[in-house]
Amino acid sequence: MLENAKWISYPTDTGFACPVFKKTFDTKKEVKRATLEITSLGGYYAELNGKRIGDFILAPGCTSTKRVQAQTYDITDMLGAENEIDVTISKGWFKGRINWRSNQDNADKRESVIAEIKILYKDGDTKTISTDKTWQTSISKITFADFYDGETYDCTHIESFVPSLEQDYSKEIIVKQQGEKVVEHERISPLSIFKTPKGETVIDFGQNTTGYFEFTVDAKKGDRVSFSVAEVLDKEGNFYTENYRTAKAELIYICKDGVQTYKPRLVFYGFRYVRVNEYPTEIRKDDICAIAVYSDIKRTGYLTSSSKLLNKLFENIIWGQRGNFLDIPTDCPQRDERMGWTGDAEVFVKTASYNYDVEKFFTKWLTDLKLDQFENGGVPHVVPQFWGDDPSSAAWGDASTICPWQIYLTYGDKEILKRQYKSMCDYVKYIGKISKNRYLWTGCNHFGDWLGLDAPAGSYKGSSDETFIASVYYAYSTKLVVKAGKVLGKNVEKYEKLYDNIIKAIRKKFKKYKTQTEHVLALYFDIAEDKASVAKSLADMIEKNGKRLQTGFVGTPYLLHALSQNDYTELAYDLLLQEQFPSWLYSVKCGATTIWEHWDGRNENGDFWSKDMNSFNHYAYGSVADWVYGVACGINTVEEKPGFEEVLIAPHPTDKLDFLSASIETRHGLVSSKWYHDGDKIRYEIVTPVKATVIINGERHEVEKGSYIF
Repeated sequence: MLENAKWISYPTDTGFACPVFKKTFDTKKEVKRATLEITSLGGYYAELNGKRIGDFILAPGCTSTKRVQAQTYDITDMLGAENEIDVTISKGWFKGRINWRSNQDNADKRESVIAEIKILYKDGDTKTISTDKTWQTSISKITFADFYDGETYDCTHIESFVPSLEQDYSKEIIVKQQGEKVVEHERISPLSIFKTPKGETVIDFGQNTTGYFEFTVDAKKGDRVSFSVAEVLDKEGNFYTENYRTAKAELIYICKDGVQTYKPRLVFYGFRYVRVNEYPTEIRKDDICAIAVYSDIKRTGYLTSSSKLLNKLFENIIWGQRGNFLDIPTDCPQRDERMGWTGDAEVFVKTASYNYDVEKFFTKWLTDLKLDQFENGGVPHVVPQFWGDDPSSAAWGDASTICPWQIYLTYGDKEILKRQYKSMCDYVKYIGKISKNRYLWTGCNHFGDWLGLDAPAGSYKGSSDETFIASVYYAYSTKLVVKAGKVLGKNVEKYEKLYDNIIKAIRKKFKKYKTQTEHVLALYFDIAEDKASVAKSLADMIEKNGKRLQTGFVGTPYLLHALSQNDYTELAYDLLLQEQFPSWLYSVKCGATTIWEHWDGRNENGDFWSKDMNSFNHYAYGSVADWVYGVACGINTVEEKPGFEEVLIAPHPTDKLDFLSASIETRHGLVSSKWYHDGDKIRYEIVTPVKATVIINGERHEVEKGSYIF
């Protein structure tokens, strides 16, 4: 790839100013086909003859620093007789504030670009234009760009070009585009423009989203436009940014004369509100719109019910996924973090794969997980590994086993298991090596039941035993290695023995369960020997707590499943439909438009849970949707026939809703399940594109492709 091209950079360090590289060339004969192949260390924005090349936002994407994706664009119709290509690059994910590790490991490398234009003329002749020192470079009009702090564009800046500097960087890290491109999606008009009690002008877009905004202004040269963003207002109704921590999240634009339109090119923001810091006129609704930016994934799953609050929750889950599936599965899109947290990805992967087609998305991210996996088999907390070398945490590192297995179940292609199997095995071996006990994961520090509501004062960790949580996940990852190995025809006898020994050790060590989360894990992961008594104990705890949960990051994804699997489906519905804090619908009633990081991100008095770690777009608790798809509406894969080659549909209705409906566009067609009350009966409407087992009130029906009413 890019055989003749050289890496080129600006001759000196530009700080956070963005260099632009240009090359002029002619095409004086008729062109049959022309392509641009390009990538960069940092983000790039490319134009040909003043028009943007392609629609990939924030190219070349976010990957491990061990590789960089190259894109190929068809530019045939963009060429003229005389041409100029301009490529502007930023520090982006490579050297921006977001990537602490690369700033350490690649301190001697500068953001750079490498590109090649190949032209095939109709007469058979060819022409190649490659990056080298003949390309001219200057500080561009984007005089500042950083994901955390925003972008500054100065129309008055005069570019001064000098020859580019060739860099002897390796081309071996360049790979073909593997993941989905990131593109613009929904355009959102302002809901209102108002004055806060402090007298500030604020625009409310009515939806917490990820992306940026486009504005049009009639101005004079040198006039300034300046915006800041926020997710929420404080309880007095003022603009609030403390939860962004050190991220400035600003857009500054210095105008030219006349009417002009601008949107950021090399950054993104997480926001609902925009504060107008400077504007040469009075801003109107028609002057500005928000643009949602996320990976080019196809919507496949839909949920709807008779409850307006529940429908809003479903909508918030979708927006949470959109906002955090920007090339990698981030934890949040707004503050000085935006990392590919492994724990968030694994708890949400099932819901994610039903809501959207994310096979390509996760294949790319899991490739980076494998590349950044430690030599001892441990898995970084975040992928790509933008942070340090902290040891793996249970339920976070297990993304290495849980995510590939779920992608296999949802889409049915065992290639993902082939790619990741060694990574899966290495992770399980790592636990055995690092633990002080061969069959329990002991002696290590974990996140535990992160943000559990039963946390001791001053702690982010719930009160559940960390060794119990870690050992349960040790067992589960080992079990998934066994399952994946069997699919691939591997000899998994040693892992089967390991799994049996882990289960025995857990049962011997942990006879009783104290917290809701410990009960949930014991039930869901088949640790409890007397499931009936453990399930009753869990149900009693929930009832005594006013039919409210106390679970955190680890317990919540499996809570409703643990109940419904043990004949407490009605109690699971009580939790799903609970409107009082803590609950899923509490945030909805508080006006949330995405999923919150904390059950009490803000309390009923309007006060915030914390200043430094309080995201209002943190999708992990949206994993509850997989219970709605799989239990309430009953749409399930069949492990022996993955990818919905066959389907198990076993809905569980309730009198608490008039109707509930789910549909998933699978590799084999649309599967849908709807139930609703019809007088004193319940009517079920089932559609399956494949052979299915339908279970209604315990009665099994083996059906072929078609539509059915029960």
